[in-house]
Amino acid sequence: MKFSFSTAYTMTLLSWTVIEYHQKYADIGELDHVKDIIKWGSNYLLKVFVPPNATSDTILYSQIGTANSDGTTPSDINCWERPEDMDYQRPVSICDSTATDLAGEIVAALSAASLVFKDDDSVYSGELVKAAGELFESATKDPNNQGTYTRVETCGGESRDFYNSSGYKDELVWGGTWLFFATGDISYLQYATDKFQAAVDDETSSDKWIFDWNNKLTANMVLLTRLQFFHDLGYPYEASLKASSNMTGSLMCSYVSHRVFSMTPGGLVIQRPNYGAPLQFAATASFLSKLYGDYLDLLRSSGGSCSTCEFTVEMLQNFSLSQVNYILGDNPMKMSYMVGFGDKFPSQVHHRSASIPWDGQHYSCKDGYKWRDSKDPNPNVLLGAMVGGPDQFDKFVDERDKQEFTEPRITSNAGLVAALIALHDPPHAKKSKKGNYDPTKLGIDQMGIFDKIH
Repeated sequence: MKFSFSTAYTMTLLSWTVIEYHQKYADIGELDHVKDIIKWGSNYLLKVFVPPNATSDTILYSQIGTANSDGTTPSDINCWERPEDMDYQRPVSICDSTATDLAGEIVAALSAASLVFKDDDSVYSGELVKAAGELFESATKDPNNQGTYTRVETCGGESRDFYNSSGYKDELVWGGTWLFFATGDISYLQYATDKFQAAVDDETSSDKWIFDWNNKLTANMVLLTRLQFFHDLGYPYEASLKASSNMTGSLMCSYVSHRVFSMTPGGLVIQRPNYGAPLQFAATASFLSKLYGDYLDLLRSSGGSCSTCEFTVEMLQNFSLSQVNYILGDNPMKMSYMVGFGDKFPSQVHHRSASIPWDGQHYSCKDGYKWRDSKDPNPNVLLGAMVGGPDQFDKFVDERDKQEFTEPRITSNAGLVAALIALHDPPHAKKSKKGNYDPTKLGIDQMGIFDKIH
């Protein structure tokens, strides 16, 4: 199944990493590669959005495929096939502009991607930002007719079991913030800061301090704090930006104090103990903590504080690195949770194409069951995929049918990519005589994100 909500989040996050760390990507020869991925995703998002016209409202395609599991109708759930072998019908789910969270995340993705391509392809960048503006207008024109895409059966009914959205206000703020950076139009920042507290009030307790496909508020705090640090616009935005900065300080405290989130005995942060698949959350926490530490380095600040503790840049760095090290094998299982990395990694990844051999044969919907149910390692190594990860006691079950442990997701991998590029030390980052890195050579683009703001 293809989900537009999670795809848009993935593209927003990847684009953010390029905007911040494009020099690091270039250093390791991956800049063109990651841009190709972002362009593929952006092109897809352009296609799932059909602007309104004289005869029809906005159309958003939220999903391709069906979760029908009645056992008789072939679907993306009860079939185990390679994508190349699929020959059954895959219907689409259709929404309108009242799917506000979906619209907001697509706005964020297109806006962020427009900044990625602003220097390489100004025409394409303009196409992305034009679509983002049109969609944002459709999503915000009637505040009394807004909501989550999963509340409407025909729009996101089947998505509830996979990417169920808990709110929409964070995505509107997120979309408005990125659209501001993409255009320099102050009205989008006004919208984002005016609606920010409403998004805070709407946040569920289980989402607090988490950055994932469902909750963008945490990352938005960091993004607005960046604006305050390096391009403060003054009145009338001081209060909102200061509030974001204070919240970001509390976020960093939650990472390093161990008072908010528990840790596994092996050192993995557990942000949602009843959800499973904890690596996706640890990866984005690693990214945000390192990114914020880089901001402090740029300011030549040694750290920060919140109401309950103080933290240093080194503490943020150590936390960020500890989570990635855990993911890559420094854990009680001595298991790398990134497939193909290290000597020991998951061999029964919950992935159809990886589990079925490439032998020139066509396999039907049910032919694949023998590989789904097999206890043998996958014949194809899904190189680079991060699986869900262990439980809160560091235990991991490498079995294909235990998808809470072994299933990879593009949303999770985007978080891992973000953490890895943030932690990569550029070859030109030299330490001074005092043992500190020169903040101007950290591989982060301090001002590029503000190019459209005048």
